Amino acid sequence: MEKSSDLQLKEATIGAVIDSVNLGVAGNFVILSKTGITSVYKSTITGDIGTSPITGAAMVVSCTEVTGSIYSVDAAGPACKTTSATMLTSAIGDMQTAYTDAAGRSNPDFLNLGAGTIGGTTLLRGLYKWTSSVNIPTDITISGSPTDVWIFQVAGTLKMGSSVRINLVGGALAKNIFWQVAGAVTCGTTSHFEGNILGQTGINLQTGATINGRMLAQTAVTLQMNTVTKPQ
Repeated sequence: MEKSSDLQLKEATIGAVIDSVNLGVAGNFVILSKTGITSVYKSTITGDIGTSPITGAAMVVSCTEVTGSIYSVDAAGPACKTTSATMLTSAIGDMQTAYTDAAGRSNPDFLNLGAGTIGGTTLLRGLYKWTSSVNIPTDITISGSPTDVWIFQVAGTLKMGSSVRINLVGGALAKNIFWQVAGAVTCGTTSHFEGNILGQTGINLQTGATINGRMLAQTAVTLQMNTVTKPQ
């Protein structure tokens, strides 16, 4: 494990200017999933949601939970849904392209920071890579300007502790933060997350957790009385 002095040195080093990840049509969504979206009532979702290729019946979400549109590939799903299979196919394709792009970025500015445990750190712009899982047991800060970009490559799971927060300072924007995660993502009870999650596996928000960002999952998204807001 890296010493605290090593972490401080890394925190003081500004990463390279990197290009953003193009989300394409997937960027129109706050939640997009290939295998389903479920919510324990009542969650508050601001933005469009959708599933593809699975049937709309896999969206177990009430219309009153969503301020935005609910898109389905077929006639199944919530009563307020819009059927748009072609658009959803494009969105899913763009989601997978974005995941591949983020995962394929090379020459990271920060490699295995904190040996995967990053609580208490300040993360400056740049490309971060972990060859392990990542644990966020205490608050972290993402610091930078409104034009800075962060890409976090996580080979394992990403777990955020209960009541833990990601804080943005200096003008940093959630829309410019990309978490590419191969394993499951879990945000603990009443935690707060910032950024776009590009998940190869499930994305799970536990009771009362909030996110300012997108959940773009190649499997399922599960909610439990959460607040989900598309970043501006």
